[in-house]
Amino acid sequence: MVVGAGIAGLATALRLRQQGWDVVVIERAPSRRSSGYLVNLHGPGYDAAERLGLLPALNPRDIGFFTSVLVHPDGREKLRIPAAVTEAAVGDRALSLFRGDLESALYEAVAEFADIRFGTTVRAITQTPEQVEVTLSDDTRLRTELLIGADGVHSQVRELVFGPETEYFVDLGHMVGAFPLAKPPAHMPDGIGATYIGRGRTAAVMNLGPERSSAFFAYRCPDPHTDLTLGAAPALARAFGDLGGGAVDALAQLDADPGTAYFDSVGQIVMDRWSQGRVVLLGDAAWCVTVFAGYGAALALDGADRLGTALAAHADDIPTALSTWETTLRPEVKKRQALARRGISQFAPPTRTHVWAAELMLRAIQLPGISSLVRRSIQRANN
Repeated sequence: MVVGAGIAGLATALRLRQQGWDVVVIERAPSRRSSGYLVNLHGPGYDAAERLGLLPALNPRDIGFFTSVLVHPDGREKLRIPAAVTEAAVGDRALSLFRGDLESALYEAVAEFADIRFGTTVRAITQTPEQVEVTLSDDTRLRTELLIGADGVHSQVRELVFGPETEYFVDLGHMVGAFPLAKPPAHMPDGIGATYIGRGRTAAVMNLGPERSSAFFAYRCPDPHTDLTLGAAPALARAFGDLGGGAVDALAQLDADPGTAYFDSVGQIVMDRWSQGRVVLLGDAAWCVTVFAGYGAALALDGADRLGTALAAHADDIPTALSTWETTLRPEVKKRQALARRGISQFAPPTRTHVWAAELMLRAIQLPGISSLVRRSIQRANN
């Protein structure tokens, strides 16, 4: 049984089905979610997508590389980074996708075989050495050999088996909002991603045409609870309402349809163990590297793929399989979480000096010698 029909849960369901498991997927949402922000798959994430057989479905959805423009607060262009510069740094084994497109490709693969139950939550979990018994919100009781909690940073499975979220959630003091744009933003040229980087905040708006445009906002926030209570549209308008350019159009579209946004505080899940008996956590439920790492989707695919490998190697001893899986994956998770913590200053620079340094780095990245260093840095991060 897999709890959570996001990227981590669906990838795990697909990987285990490929090994002959019967799979039931439980999802809190009443129906499929198909929106979301941009995710990048390269390195182990791309390799995992290839092993899962997803590339034929994902390649047509690839956004590819696009021109990035750094802008002033009013939307005027500061500097431009051609798509070729990013392509040379990342390489050709990479995909840029909207999160919803990746989830759709996974869902289409999983729906052919899995029993997917929407609008359902887990109410109780008990286990013996031989099985796990799960009581669902509709009073159904199911028995399973393996329960996988892939139900996100606010995981109900983690709450029931490992304890309250407060024991594991590390607040990083920032908020993030991301949402698709129904119409391309009118205040910026076609085919670019425009980014404003200011003290304590970043706003990025992509204009890649109808149904291919999106917005991303991140900002330092000393009181996330207040902003969560306020809601996405009012909170983001308060934090970014002084900006011009594409941000104006993006915030207006959000105000007209606030239900499209992902909006939450930024925090990591830090746990000593990801499994207990026949229950295991995967993805944001277990580690949540955050959007500041830029690697959450890739790590979810990689984690699902490695879990399948460990279960195949220890088919008769699930606890040992889970322990082996965690031992192999934990160093990668620790590295990504550390990169995310260091990366906060890139998304929300604490001082004007940090803003200036970020701009200087973006200007320098186009120089031949610097671009080679960036490429090698990316390669090291993905090894």
